[in-house]
Amino acid sequence: MPWYSFTPGAATPQDPSDPAQYTNVGGSPPTCLGGPKVCAIQANDLATKPIFTTALYREIIRAQHNAVGSTNVLMQP
Repeated sequence: MPWYSFTPGAATPQDPSDPAQYTNVGGSPPTCLGGPKVCAIQANDLATKPIFTTALYREIIRAQHNAVGSTNVLMQP
């Protein structure tokens, strides 16, 4: 599965559950810098955008709530 960097740009709100706010970075996880927020996710691909499943949404919410990454969600250190 490919990795996607969270790249919201000027989007308001910055929403880690919005597939349009991610950029495909290939098969390796990106380097994360900065504060405790979602940095990247790993998901199946549809036209270079991540496919969000219920399980992935839940994984993102848990990672944000606990400020700890998981198998498919990288948090900034």
